[in-house]
Parts: sequence; structure tokens; C-alpha cells
Amino acid sequence: MNASNDLVAIKARQQTAWASGDYAVIGTTLQIVGESLAEACDLRWDERVLDVAAGNGNATLAAARRGGQVTSTDYVGSLLERGAERARAERFDVKFQEADVEELPFKDSSFDVVLSTFGVMFAPDHARSAAEMLRVCRSGGRIGMANWTPEGFIGQLFKTLGRHLPPPAGLQPPSLWGVESHLRELFGQGAAKIDVTPRIFNFRYRSAAHFIDVFRTWYGPVHKAFAALPADKAQALEADLTALLLRLHQGGPGSLVVPSEYLEIVITRS
Repeated sequence: MNASNDLVAIKARQQTAWASGDYAVIGTTLQIVGESLAEACDLRWDERVLDVAAGNGNATLAAARRGGQVTSTDYVGSLLERGAERARAERFDVKFQEADVEELPFKDSSFDVVLSTFGVMFAPDHARSAAEMLRVCRSGGRIGMANWTPEGFIGQLFKTLGRHLPPPAGLQPPSLWGVESHLRELFGQGAAKIDVTPRIFNFRYRSAAHFIDVFRTWYGPVHKAFAALPADKAQALEADLTALLLRLHQGGPGSLVVPSEYLEIVITRS
């Protein structure tokens, strides 16, 4: 199997993982990130906005609230349905379309703004994904992203998962999208300017056990990891996740508050 076929197979497995559980249960708690990103991109009324790997539509809704003409895309149709439900509830006219960020079905320079919150970073082919985002964004437009960092909580969560269920060999880790030097390597040739701001999102749950229960039920990668492990190894994973949560917890007794670092990125297209 060549490298291209490897990536196709990996993507198929990832798609199955994200379609398992129901990411929308987790995603809706991250709405503030989409709002912050929309403000950082200085969205204007009637701008053409593309949300890639949109999940259940946090950046989509944030852009629509600012008057954007929004197209929301993901390769998991069930997640787009969740986004569409939210858009209908707020009376927004948003276009929802299944699409893969590595092969976007849009003409060059079709959009004023391209957004992604914790989405594009999970595509296996980093260079191709970045090239597609650049291609569909007009000159002078903006590409805005929110990406978890390797050092932050979610970066460490994925490292913990990887120790128990190793990822495919040769695959670049998603958390590289939270490294400024990697972003400049991916986007530098097509960017007039790249602004990177570290930010924090606080995960708020009842307890470490509550967090793990929610994530193993609804969050695709965690759900699939627990499902793939035998009982004793699943218990070991749960113990390691509990230790990570308690080590980073800052909420005091009676609740769980875990800060997670991410980068807020705004790229001005050259």
C-alpha cells in the first residue's frame, strides 16, 4: 500500500471514529471559541464564509450571527445535521454541504473568510488541507483557526490515548497544528500575515469521572479507544486519564475545571 492509499485508509477510520458517539454533545460546550475566532477575524456583514470540518457548527453560527453568508462543511453528515438544527433554531440561512477539507468542492477564491475550530487539525494530510484552505480564500481574505496545542490538556489527552492505542505509523499528530512554526511552514507561502494568539478554554465538569463518562460516550476518538481495548487495558486508560485530569484540575473541591491551551490563528491571504 502506498502513502496515498495509507492516508485514504486512515481517513476512513477517522471518519468512522468521528461519526461514533455524538461529537455535538461535546462541541456545543466549545461555542465561546467560535465567537472569539469570529471576532478575531473581524467578520463583516455579507462576507462569504466557509467553515471547514465544521462539526456541529460553532464557527458557522458565530459567523452567521455576524451577518456572514455561511457555507458549513464536514465529512460527517450527521454532524452537519446537528449544525443545521441549531441554525434553524436561530433563523439563520446557512448552506450545509458534506465536503472533505483535503478536496474542497469550491472554485479558487470563492470565500472572503475560511474558518475551522478544532476541525481541520484532525485531517491526516496537513499540507493538502492547508493548500485547499488557501486556494478557496480570496487574496486579502482571512483564514481563521482554533487549534489545540501539544502542551495543553487536549494535546496531552491525545498523547495518553496514543500510549494505549498507538496511532498509525508516520501520521503527523493533529497537535502540530497548534505549533506556530508548523503553521508558518504550511501557510507561509500563501500568507501576507500570520497572527497567532495563545488562548485558554476551560473544560467544566462535575468530576474527573463525569468528564471521562461523557467523553467515552460521546467523543469519537475516546469512544473508539475504549471500545477497542479489552477490559483491563480500558481500566488502565481510565486511570491515566483520571490522573491527567486531576493533575491539571484548578476548580477546587466539588467540581472539575481543566484549562486547555489552544492557538487562535488569523492568516491574511496574500
